Amino acid sequence: MPEFLSDIPVRPDCRFFRGDLPCRPNKEHGYMCGDCPAYDPAGKRVLLIKLGAIGDVIRTTPLLRRLRQEHPGCYITWLTLTPAILPQGQIEEILKLDFASALQLQARRFDIAINLDKEKEACTLLRNVQANSKFGYTLREYDGVPWPINELANHKYLTGVFDQLSIGNTKPYVQEIFELCGFDFRGEEYVFDTHEDKGYDWHQLPPASAGPRIGLNTGCGDRWTTRLWSTEKWIALIQQLQAAGYAPVLLGGEAEHPRNLELQAATGAAYLGTFPLPQFINLVNQMQGVVTQVTMGMHISIALRKPTILMNNIFNPHEFDLYGRGQIVQPNRQCVCFYRGTCRLGVSCMEELPAEKVFEAVLESVPL
Repeated sequence: MPEFLSDIPVRPDCRFFRGDLPCRPNKEHGYMCGDCPAYDPAGKRVLLIKLGAIGDVIRTTPLLRRLRQEHPGCYITWLTLTPAILPQGQIEEILKLDFASALQLQARRFDIAINLDKEKEACTLLRNVQANSKFGYTLREYDGVPWPINELANHKYLTGVFDQLSIGNTKPYVQEIFELCGFDFRGEEYVFDTHEDKGYDWHQLPPASAGPRIGLNTGCGDRWTTRLWSTEKWIALIQQLQAAGYAPVLLGGEAEHPRNLELQAATGAAYLGTFPLPQFINLVNQMQGVVTQVTMGMHISIALRKPTILMNNIFNPHEFDLYGRGQIVQPNRQCVCFYRGTCRLGVSCMEELPAEKVFEAVLESVPL
């Protein structure tokens, strides 16, 4: 039933209703709530807090599929530090973490509130927000320590505070967050925007006749530099790919730009430069396979359902679910620097990952 303001029917439960501005059906068609054919009452209100990093935000999106399956018609509000990475048409309300967002969320009531971050601001919000059911991490009042809000969060919490438990973990990240929310993981894929509708021009890419395009994401970020693969090994891999009939394409951001120019000069591999995030995502979507380390590019590749050859050394390989596409390849020497940014032995074990091993994984994952 509508509510009435000065005898005018108003339906604030409609998913299109704004309250501060005319809704889209009113703006486009002149509809008012009393007889609006576009009226669509929202179901359960769900708050999802996942702030960052970008890769972790991307690999949280499978939860959207399960939430909509379990709660048809639900209205999802997602609070994050990186709104641009989320699929805009698949989430009713996307909020960037700032004072205004935090203030208004604490005045609202949700049916379900989920916080997947241990950052204290995220834990504080879950503690203060009104919700019938809460999942994830909250903040202990006495000492300000992030803490599981219920037993479902214990496993993911403990693997994050004890290296011994993290090393022994055999559950992929996506399975862990599903279980934290009380769901069993059924292989739900990411929800992601390819940005194919933007009309980006990729005529400079190697044509289909040049062979399958293999994106080479050459960076590793500046936090975990123990993941870095040498320029010499990238050159060796590129040359093997070219000789076999593949078309290597160098990928990266500003940090990788000098290296990619060097690799292009040494091998002639395609390199189109750096791009804003939506355009970079669409560039990755033009690939038939991607070679990458554990970076944002890896998450983008998995989200786009590309065969992903993941070069890993310092992380637990069970953490990553490639959805049956691609392979995880690791150095021939056992890594002793679990989640460390510098190598305890002085020379990173990535030097013990031969280009031939990565090349064979490409051959198996992206057949010619």
